Amino acid sequence: MPAAGEKSPELEPIPGKRYFTIGEAAKLCDLKPHVLRYWEQEFKQIQPVKRNNRRYYQRQDLLLIRQIRSLLYDQGFTITGARQWLSSDEASDDTTRYQQLIRQTINELDDILKLLKSAK
Repeated sequence: MPAAGEKSPELEPIPGKRYFTIGEAAKLCDLKPHVLRYWEQEFKQIQPVKRNNRRYYQRQDLLLIRQIRSLLYDQGFTITGARQWLSSDEASDDTTRYQQLIRQTINELDDILKLLKSAK
């Protein structure tokens, strides 16, 4: 965890897998597994799939966990404040902006791919 006022280091990209174990999720979010288990109790939005007494996180879980991590560690929110922020309209607006950015990026990558294919 960074010192107060210090920005967290960049997290590695999330691989294109469907499910991640708690160990993999913890590593990708730069957290300890016990922190993830605790956050599951505090944030009802985190709902990993549970099979055979094991947790499996999906990509959207990791994105949410990273957002919570940023709110708590980078922006100085309390758990209660982060919970309120996630349920607010502001979070919805950010999610919409994020989805629009992803769509735009995908379209730009498609355009680049078409250019590369036509250059052959």
